[in-house]
Amino acid sequence: MSTSPSSLPTSTRCLVLTKIPAAGAASDPSNASAAAKLNDTSIKERDLPPLGPADVLVRIVAAAFNHRELWQKKNMYPGIADGSVMGCDGAGFVIASGQGAEDVLLHKRVFLSPTRGWKSDPDGPEGRFGTVGGGAYPPIGTITEYVVVERDEIIEVPEHLSFEEAAAWPCCGITAWRALFVKGALKAGQNVLITGAGGGVALQCLQLAVAAGANVYVTSGDQAKIDNAVSIGAKGGVIYKNANWPAELGDLLKTNAESGGAKPLLDLVIDQGGGDICAQTSKIIKSGGIISCFGMHGARGINFTMREVLKNVELKGSTLGSQQELEEATRFIAQHQIRPIISEIIEGLDDTDKAFDLLQKGTVMGKIVVRISSPEGARL
Repeated sequence: MSTSPSSLPTSTRCLVLTKIPAAGAASDPSNASAAAKLNDTSIKERDLPPLGPADVLVRIVAAAFNHRELWQKKNMYPGIADGSVMGCDGAGFVIASGQGAEDVLLHKRVFLSPTRGWKSDPDGPEGRFGTVGGGAYPPIGTITEYVVVERDEIIEVPEHLSFEEAAAWPCCGITAWRALFVKGALKAGQNVLITGAGGGVALQCLQLAVAAGANVYVTSGDQAKIDNAVSIGAKGGVIYKNANWPAELGDLLKTNAESGGAKPLLDLVIDQGGGDICAQTSKIIKSGGIISCFGMHGARGINFTMREVLKNVELKGSTLGSQQELEEATRFIAQHQIRPIISEIIEGLDDTDKAFDLLQKGTVMGKIVVRISSPEGARL
């Protein structure tokens, strides 16, 4: 596409959250009964804002869904804004720049940073924080044909990734990176448990941890998902529906230790369920071990007791991450040639209801991506 002003698009088709119930809104994804009814989503035409001097116009080739979009549709997510464009993960290429035709980013493949207000502080956002898609700030989303975005809020796609893989990377990638390496301080040779091995973040944690040289174990409610995790590099896994799963995991740890592996204890637990994870892992986590929690999908809290205090176990909350951490994580996957796992590719914006159905069923192993436009015109 030409980058002359006369040929640039002035509007975009996008997935919009179109209605919010007046009452019964919820802000806790673990409280499924709190939502009054489903919000409506539909494809609408929206005018594009003018291109500012610090902006670029990106043609989105592919966007990815997260459970966040399902929670927004269910009215179970904080900060939902009526009429907002959905999606925080998207990849495409720059077709125009406020810096003019000399901008080196023109036609480059890029993905959008999923957050705003968090540049580099390891402790948390420096200013007003927001996540792209479905909210008032920032007022953009990625499930769209085109988006005007600040030039410093995009990152070049690693050469080994397709647009679809790049779209599947940012939100899960930064969440996994921070939980593992910033909060979890994971090192090569350590034992790490990742709960819920079928989800996008959990699978990204698995790929990153294996590449970092850790001994990875998983839990899942589905043996097929455990088998999939082992094929990716996990040492083994257990079915969390079995009441004695901690003992089963302890046996796996001992077997690995006897075969020349690490000590038969967990150094790190990456959890997304909450609830009794501390009690469940109390006998198989080392003194001073870390439980890094990036969500509470199965409970409204975590039971942290004197038992954990006496064992010097650290419980750390972790959510998303900074722009600097995302850039570090992206360099890591480029170095190790890691490709985010995609479960399903949907063709076109008009079939996005299928993504919500798949998320609701919970049977996918990896990310759901919608292919929005042609990559013609992009270059490495």
